[in-house]
Amino acid sequence: MGRALLQLICNKLFFALLVGSFVAVSLRAQEPPYFVTYSDALEEPGNLELAYKGVSAAPKNTNSFNSATLEFEYGLKAWWTTEIYLNGQATQNDSAVFTGFRWENRFRPLMRNYWINPVLYAEYENINAADKSFLEVVNHDSIADLYPPNAESRAESEKEMELKLILSSNTHGWNISENIITEKMLNHSNPWEFGYALGVSRPLALAAGSRGCIFCRENFLAGVELYGGLGTTEHFGLNGTSQYMGPILQLNIPKGPSIGFEPSLGLNSNSVGVLWRFKVSYEIEQFFNSLRRHEH
Repeated sequence: MGRALLQLICNKLFFALLVGSFVAVSLRAQEPPYFVTYSDALEEPGNLELAYKGVSAAPKNTNSFNSATLEFEYGLKAWWTTEIYLNGQATQNDSAVFTGFRWENRFRPLMRNYWINPVLYAEYENINAADKSFLEVVNHDSIADLYPPNAESRAESEKEMELKLILSSNTHGWNISENIITEKMLNHSNPWEFGYALGVSRPLALAAGSRGCIFCRENFLAGVELYGGLGTTEHFGLNGTSQYMGPILQLNIPKGPSIGFEPSLGLNSNSVGVLWRFKVSYEIEQFFNSLRRHEH
């Protein structure tokens, strides 16, 4: 019953995002198409971006699953973007569970554009071990973490602090981004955990054509990202970690949603064979001003 309810909620939210994106609201996509890697792009002050990210997989020797992440990203300042994540998952032959929330903040210390643009990232996570969102991969995370049943995993609380150094460059239409990730569990004396993410992307065309259309080349972004764990302060390195790489394709519909797809391929025996990633998002410009206008 719980699994069916979660799937129904996710389906209705996905439908609402698609339909809502075509109403009379000015919408604009601004970020590169990555699923794990962050770039230097921040939300415009006053703008709200709503997003749904899904991950589906059929790991070897265990049940397949569908994970859902809802994102609410708001531009507080030109240098500060904050975001709330709500996570859940449904596992075949098991159950559907809510796995927790995350509160993320990104800060850009230098407002001018340079050859390399740094962004500082800080996040508080209150999730349980049943989480399968794969928003990042750190430590020695592996396919074995997916084996325990939901009833067992959800009982294990994981309150964590996550920090990232985001480095991003933009040149000739290309975006190149590198993330250095570290996490620390707040309710355990575990060591610091490390991971990384690398992304490269570019629009298929830099200049818009003379005739507007949905499937014009300039509305597509293509790229690739590589990410994985780097162990801990006690056992640093690639040994015993999981690693993924995947091609990305995203369509930014003019005055509509952005829709992206990525098959993340596991690169070693510790990884899931394929993580099928999907996302849909849209941005509402000057969200609170729009609400006030509708009130009057």
